[in-house]
Amino acid sequence: MSLTVATPLPTDVGVSFEFFPPNSEKAETDLWTAIKRLEPLNPEYVSVTYGAGGSTRRRTHTTVARLNRETGLRPAAHLTCVDADRTEIDEIARQYWQDGVRHIVALRGDPSDGQSIYRPHPQGYAYAADLIKGLKQVADFEISVAAYPEGHPQAASLDADLDNLKRKIDNGATRAITQFFFDTEIFLRFHERARSAGITIPIVPGILPVTNFRRVQDFSSLCGTSIPPWMGDLFDGLDNDPETRKLVAATVAAEQCRVLYTHGIHNFHFYTLNRADLTYAICHILGVRGTAAP
Repeated sequence: MSLTVATPLPTDVGVSFEFFPPNSEKAETDLWTAIKRLEPLNPEYVSVTYGAGGSTRRRTHTTVARLNRETGLRPAAHLTCVDADRTEIDEIARQYWQDGVRHIVALRGDPSDGQSIYRPHPQGYAYAADLIKGLKQVADFEISVAAYPEGHPQAASLDADLDNLKRKIDNGATRAITQFFFDTEIFLRFHERARSAGITIPIVPGILPVTNFRRVQDFSSLCGTSIPPWMGDLFDGLDNDPETRKLVAATVAAEQCRVLYTHGIHNFHFYTLNRADLTYAICHILGVRGTAAP
């Protein structure tokens, strides 16, 4: 990795944050502590995830509605195709629109619990491209979608994966947010391929600050994300040293973003895991400074 610390701080970085809905009273306290910590950074939007099979539907909606009601943040609700028919999904979308939510992150979704293979609902939207088309018929939502720098694990090829992204854009998607990655060259090659294929919407890199390297290794193997050897070397010997792990994690993610910035990438989406400390520190390094919270 090339060092860019000596360059001036940028003044035009845009950020967004992802949270997941809490499943306990403590988790809810942790979530809102993180939200209040990050709110003064004025993110472009904050997204709230949607569990497999709609397992967090109520909690996702409650979190999104509270964000819209009690903060100055602009919430984006995740919505998937899994285990719901078109009528049910359309009604969820209408409720979001009535509640003032104008931004949806439209996803196919992971297989239902206990299943290893995704199977579309017989009366549902089969894939994200179909979901986007349906959402646009409900209301004029802003729609973000997923993109995969290393290819979706179930895609037939990288070209087929790009074709699927183009279908989502043709149906109304206006932004792509990538799966997390750690090698900046992988993102830059994907970005170049997408542009060469005629994809012109913003492609926002998804940034995951690593707090637990072993857990990230396990998760990466499931979603097809590679981990460069140098990253393992950086976290080696830190299993029982959480404070040093945080310092290393913030350094790695901040450098990743600064390298991307030098290549013209000025917007970043952070997978916060409902914790604010690392994301706040990385944003500070990128020149994103807080203002008084609304």
